[in-house]
This record gives sequence, C-alpha cells and structure tokens, in this order.
Amino acid sequence: MHSNMDRQQHHYYKQRALELGRSMDPAALPELIELLRMPSSEIRRFAASAIGKLADFGADAEKAVSALAPVAFQDRHPQVQQYALKALKNFGAATGKYLHELDELAANPQIKDYVCVAALSAAEAVRRALKQTADSTVRYCDRCHNTVAPDEYQRSQQAFHRTFCDKCFDEVFLKRRNWEMQVELKKTIKAADGTVVQSDGERIIADELNKLNIEFRYDNRFRIIKGYAVRPDFYLPEQDLYIEYWGMEDNLDYRIGMLEKKKLYQQAGKRLLSLYAHEKPKLRQKLRQGLARQHPPEE
Repeated sequence: MHSNMDRQQHHYYKQRALELGRSMDPAALPELIELLRMPSSEIRRFAASAIGKLADFGADAEKAVSALAPVAFQDRHPQVQQYALKALKNFGAATGKYLHELDELAANPQIKDYVCVAALSAAEAVRRALKQTADSTVRYCDRCHNTVAPDEYQRSQQAFHRTFCDKCFDEVFLKRRNWEMQVELKKTIKAADGTVVQSDGERIIADELNKLNIEFRYDNRFRIIKGYAVRPDFYLPEQDLYIEYWGMEDNLDYRIGMLEKKKLYQQAGKRLLSLYAHEKPKLRQKLRQGLARQHPPEE
C-alpha cells in the first residue's frame, strides 16, 4: 500500500477508481482527477487507467490531459507513469502539446524500459492523430480563397508561413523572387566595412554603426509576425533593435508600404528606430540620439 491511508480507505478509493472507470460516464472525470492526487501509487495507477477509458466517451480531453501529464512525466512510481502514458495515448491529438516531453521520456536511458515503450507508443499515436486532424481540416487559400489540399498547405507553410494553393504559391513565389532580384540589383553603394547597400543614407548608418562598434545585419529576412516576413534595413542582434531608413517619403506607394511595415513591427512588439531621408544632413546625430533613447544611460 505504501501510504499513510488505512486499509479500509485504501480499499474504498481503489474500488471507487475501478468503478468510475467502468462507468463510461465522462462526468466521473473530476473525481478521478482528485484520485490522481492520492498518496497511494496503486490508487493513482487505477485512476490514470480509468481516465484513459473515458477518452472514448466524451470526457473533457483538455482537463484530462492536463491532469495526466504531471503524473506521466513526474510521478516517482514507474508503473503509475506507465498507466498515465497509456491514458494520454488514448486522448490522441489533445496530447499534442506534450509531444516533445513524450519524445524526451522515450529517449531517457535512466528510466524503466516499459516506461520508455509507453512513452514511445503514446508519441507515435499522438503524431498519427495530429496528422489525421490536419488532413481532415478544411483550409482556404489566403489569396484566391479556394480550398487547399494538405500537401499544398504543407508546401506553402514551409515557404511562406501562409496558406496558398499551388497556383497562388507559384505566382507569389515568382513575384517574391523578382522583387528580391530587384532589391539586390539596387545594392550598388559600398560602406566602409564592405557592406553593399542601396542608398547613401544606408551607407551613413552602416558606417556609423561600425564606428560605434555595434554589430548589425543588413537586409536580412526576418519573420516577425505570423504569416508575414519583412526585410529590415538593419537589425542589431545584441540590442534586439530594428532600424529602418525610409528613403522615399515623397512616393505615395512607398509611404503606404512604410505605414504597413511599421504596423507589423508594432503588432509583433518589436523595437523599431525609424530614420528618414529628410534627416540625411544630420543622420549620424539622429542615429546616435535614437540609440540613446532605446538604451538610456544608467544612473
């Protein structure tokens, strides 16, 4: 028994767990969750097993999985872990958020073999359930709004983190490739450190950052908000700061794009320092002032 409970209590709660498991009643879940907290490992084992049996009868999967997970990964009794893992397996896709923990447990050489096997079996079942759920989900192209097949969805997510049918994928891919080629062709001005930039204003910024010994990345693509990728003019990794040089303020289309890009930074909670073409005569000073505002001196 190995607990502070007397034999009569132990027998009662063990029988109660078995009874609730056989009831096929999802309303039994809260009581079984309480039994998972009992000091007796045997009662916890029966409670975990009973919760797993309720998976096919409409038990609240989120509550069940949340209660089972700590037992499966942390209980000091291997048999209790084993039964909790078997129960998690029955809840399929609802256990998906613990897939990484299942993989780690399955690969842990310090635990019992039968616990590893249970974790591996649960992980495989969860992956199958997640794939089945993904395959059965109806998705629509962000561009033309036609339905998207599972393979189309996977392809577009890998490339763009957005949902496109194959036709729109090809069109967007071609458009992006042409745009990126145009960007590269515009890079004709060399900064002091050899970085090739698009404008004299960007050259001034690059030279000043080098003068200040501030590491930067120029014109790298960063996905800063789900579904969108932006190419900041400068990114300072040590400060997690983005710098944009808005060099064509007089162009209406450019200004619209500028506002949209600023909105993305704001929505993603990113810190942005904006510099403008009309500030070019004092650009070095403006850059230093902006950096000082982002990192005020310590008192």
